[in-house]
Amino acid sequence: MPVPIPRQRAIPAVEGGQAQAAPAVGGPSKEEAPPTDDRNDDRNDAKKATVGDNAAPGDGVPHGVSAATHTNLTLLLIEDDPTAAPIVPDLLDSAGKPIRVRTARNLTEAERLLTDDVHCILLDLALPAPGRSADEDELAVLKHVLELAPRHAVLALTASGDAERGAEAVRVGAQDYLFRDELDGRLLSRAIRYAVERKRSDTAERRLAEGKLRAQENARLERGLLPTPLLEGSPLRFAARYRPGRSRALLGGDFYDTVRTPDGTVHAMIGDVCGHGPDEAALGVELRIAWRALTLAGLCGDELLSTLQQVLEHERDDDEIFATLCTVDIAPDGRRAGLCLAGHPAPLIARPDRPARLLPYDNNGPALGLLPGARWPRMQVELGAEWSLMLYTDGLIEGRIGEGRERLGQDGMVEMIRRQLSEGLRGEELLRAAVNEVRELNGGELTDDVAVVLLDRVP
Repeated sequence: MPVPIPRQRAIPAVEGGQAQAAPAVGGPSKEEAPPTDDRNDDRNDAKKATVGDNAAPGDGVPHGVSAATHTNLTLLLIEDDPTAAPIVPDLLDSAGKPIRVRTARNLTEAERLLTDDVHCILLDLALPAPGRSADEDELAVLKHVLELAPRHAVLALTASGDAERGAEAVRVGAQDYLFRDELDGRLLSRAIRYAVERKRSDTAERRLAEGKLRAQENARLERGLLPTPLLEGSPLRFAARYRPGRSRALLGGDFYDTVRTPDGTVHAMIGDVCGHGPDEAALGVELRIAWRALTLAGLCGDELLSTLQQVLEHERDDDEIFATLCTVDIAPDGRRAGLCLAGHPAPLIARPDRPARLLPYDNNGPALGLLPGARWPRMQVELGAEWSLMLYTDGLIEGRIGEGRERLGQDGMVEMIRRQLSEGLRGEELLRAAVNEVRELNGGELTDDVAVVLLDRVP
């Protein structure tokens, strides 16, 4: 049995957009030939103008909202008896162009006719909903249409005097309601335009609320990535600087933390998961939390790093994912520290009596996740009475210098920090100046994440 062809109303509603009467059902005329690619291009351009370059496809903008400024508005009438006396008079949009009308006798036809160029749906609330009776839910058909077309404007059509049902329809999700026997061209045309704009406004508000929610979620993740140091009771001063490599991102694969254990030892670490996307950021947060828990539980050095490697191996999505790590444990008197390096650059130490330099890195162990059963020796280093210790990720040293392929490197970073210290920069001011200068030398934003931690001991 052939699928019934919905009747096109003999009003200015021809799909080609011309204000000519539709021919009798039985075959399209030349004027009703399918629209050309030019019209599709216009609709696509209109969509792009509304959604913007950064919006994802189907990101909540009503179909054809902005297209109204380029093409005729299209109304889909869903009525149980469209062959009866016309309930839709001649319609014109705000520019005087005819509003095209499609008709559907049931929801099955409506679903087939609900294409991207439909701007508004006029729904007869008396229409039965599939599988549900009006006695069960008098707005069942409206709820079904709202599920079917969540991004289209919907006008509810009800009997005169049934304002309560119409108001309930608006509460459920329709943009407005109209009385069936009070329709005229001006009223319906204006209602269609207002419904489309109201849906556009509702969608924009929803997207704004979703954007705020995503921002709040990102902020919570950022707080997890950039923790508050637990240094209560320690004389050491703490400063940190973090910049993700991804454009417009809050999170990256770098992570750090600092805690003081009950015996007075200050533990600090900084690490870098290979890559700098959201998956790497999540893994970095997991490793940081695991490090803090293991440190507060009393683990240190090789035992701690071996356990962290097990965490990494269980949590990573790919066997090739690895992480570099640098940990220091500073004795309660502040004069010496233990150092463990897992494929990570050595920290920089600066003291008043000698130029800034790198701590020894001869016993640097492999990165976490590379070698099963690896070991990470703990080196004892002397700090002295007054010092500044800077831990950093490789994003700080891998930026380019000028237009060539030469990179800053550790030697260039040491010279830069020496100069900035001689200029009197300390703490947050020093880290800010260092990161900004590295960015300027690179000629713009760095492609890798950058994290820097600074601990100062001033007697």
